Amino acid sequence: MESNRVAVGLSGGVDSAVTALLLKQEGYEVEGIFMKNWDEDDDTEYCTAIQDFDDAQQVADKLDIPLHPINFAAEYWDSVFEDFLSEYAAGRTPNPDVLCNRNIKFAVFQDYAEMRGAQLIATGHYARLNRDTEPIELHRADDLDKDQTYFLQAVPRQRFERCIFPLANLSKNEVRATAKRYSLHVYGKKDSTGICFIGERRFDDFLNRYLPRDPGPIIDTDGVVVGEHSGLAYYTLGQRQGLRIGGMRDAAEAPWYVKSKQIETNELVVTQDQAQLQASCLLAEEPNWFVEDPTKIVRCEAIVRYRSVPKPCTIETDGTGVKVFFDEPQRAITPGQYVAFYSGTRCLGGAKIKTVVDK
Repeated sequence: MESNRVAVGLSGGVDSAVTALLLKQEGYEVEGIFMKNWDEDDDTEYCTAIQDFDDAQQVADKLDIPLHPINFAAEYWDSVFEDFLSEYAAGRTPNPDVLCNRNIKFAVFQDYAEMRGAQLIATGHYARLNRDTEPIELHRADDLDKDQTYFLQAVPRQRFERCIFPLANLSKNEVRATAKRYSLHVYGKKDSTGICFIGERRFDDFLNRYLPRDPGPIIDTDGVVVGEHSGLAYYTLGQRQGLRIGGMRDAAEAPWYVKSKQIETNELVVTQDQAQLQASCLLAEEPNWFVEDPTKIVRCEAIVRYRSVPKPCTIETDGTGVKVFFDEPQRAITPGQYVAFYSGTRCLGGAKIKTVVDK
């Protein structure tokens, strides 16, 4: 085995625990690295870092591998959280998980691991790499319900050359069963959900600490005021809950949905017609490709949010931007989120959604 030393990002969860277990069983020299990416609220009920580190240490002890804690909070703040805030302030809905993979896990973590002498890194992502091709290919995991290629589409492809995804062929149930069979105490630990630095608190309460509220009118598509919003940053396209405008005007008792945000006038536009949430064309920026010549891609499939089913589309790209034409309208395409492109199971790349456009 040419590259025998591998650094595993041990998070304290079951996926990374089984990742380390499988690699050790395959004969790798495994060491764990626990990344702490958030320093705020260390003394509050919201922070799980202490428990997560304790779980990671117990796994490392059980597997008889070293565990090295490292604090990347400053890097996370600069390259993920500041972008998170600026995107919300601009009326978009960012995806910090995508940025964390691109800027932390497959950048500073990988560099740190290599500095420590590791030839490879491994994570508990559900994704598959095909090394028999040039360039290396990223494919969807066998467990499509857990597939995480959407969160990996912004990682520069050369970073995958020194990476392993041991869970590629396993389902979540198989991962938990493996952990239980080998007495890893995290086999039943609940999966973390949402954004890591928000924890179990209300999202509005967290965001209010960093972005001032700027209330304004909620209007329907005819320009009629139907309520007041608490700040455009606190709403996302397609949102139904929390609008607090039911019964505020003579209208059909149908639910309201966020249709768009008017940044210039600080207006939140809502509709009761779900057809108005549909769009067939988007413009995306900052593309990242896993193919040699993306301009040759005409037909493929794409998703605009995690756990969606890839839908047929036509794309036009000059390498700096991508225009996507879906065969059928998609619901609530959201600027700031990402579109990921596929050909079968292969992920071709992705880009950040800039705006919805007319064909």
